[in-house]
Parts: sequence; C-alpha cells; structure tokens
Amino acid sequence: MSNLAARPVGERVDERPVAQRSPRQARTVERLCAAAVDEIRSEGYERLTVRNVARRAGVAAATAYNYFASKDHLVAEVFWRRLAALAPPTVDRRAGRARRAGQALRDVALLVADEPELSAACTSALMAGDAEVRRLRERIGGAIRARVVTALGDDADPPAVRALELAFAGAMVQTGTGHLSYGELPGRLAEVAELVLGGRKP
Repeated sequence: MSNLAARPVGERVDERPVAQRSPRQARTVERLCAAAVDEIRSEGYERLTVRNVARRAGVAAATAYNYFASKDHLVAEVFWRRLAALAPPTVDRRAGRARRAGQALRDVALLVADEPELSAACTSALMAGDAEVRRLRERIGGAIRARVVTALGDDADPPAVRALELAFAGAMVQTGTGHLSYGELPGRLAEVAELVLGGRKP
C-alpha cells in the first residue's frame, strides 16, 4: 500500500474503464475471487497460485489468466471489490471531524479484520509492482481518500487528508506484518485522527 496516499486531494486517479464483461464473464471473475479467498483460508498466501484458484473455481487455468495476470492482481481485486461494496460513510455532523474521519478509516481497516490470512495476503499483494496491481492501488487509494473527504466535509484540509491517508497506509502495513493487531487498530486510527484534527471545530 505504499502509494495509497500519493496524490493530492481532488486529483483524479486512473479510472480507465475495464473492458465490458458479459454476465458470464462477470460470474467467472466472481467465482475466481471467491475461490481465491477460500484458497487463502485453506493454504495461505505463500502457497496461493492462480492455477490452484482456477482449479478450486472450476475454471480453466488459461481462462483465469485472461482475467488475472498474477496472484497479487487477484488478491488486490478481492480487496477492491470489498471496498467498493462498502456502504458510504455515515456523516454525523454533530460529531467532531476527528471522530468522523477515524470512523471512515476504521470501516475500511476492518474489511478483512476477522481474517488474518486474508489481511496479510492483501497487504502483500497491494505492495506488488505489477501494472495491474498499481491500477487497482490507485482506485483503492482514491476510494479511501473520497471516504475521508466525505467524513471531513467539502472544505477538508488537503494536508490533513494526506496525513490521514499516510497514517492509514502505515497502519495497514503494520497489521499485515503482525506488528499491530486488528484489535488495536481502531484505537490507533482514532488517536491519529485526534492528533491531526484535534482541537478543530467540526
């Protein structure tokens, strides 16, 4: 997740559309993503291969490689789909901005909190250098940024948003590598949000 916070607030990320998929193709991708999660739960990230995922999904390996160039690409897609399906942040204007921002980041951080193997896999995959992973990383970073901006309001301070993005990216790396537990994560994110935004009026 090394460059999730690299772009300025308001700058457009790479949103080039993916080639339109037929319903059958979309179902195949969904099966591959579901099989990848099952494979990670069963075998772990280190033993994960696109070929094994294809076998579990009942899909030809050649077909799977038409959609995913690597296992990192596949795992990054799993995380992106979970993030895209996450409900927009609930903005309670009665709460302070630090609390709202902390909650928006917490919701993303907890997407894979109850699955340590999947969490570690996502962290590793999202740091890969594949072109396909980079594009997904840009989309993920843009979505996280949008959630923070929504939580803070239209007048969100760009340096504050960038600081929160950097803190979030660092926290996810620490949890993925075992230096920070998911149980500690919400409190740590709240602390950072308070440090960055504390004392400012909502």
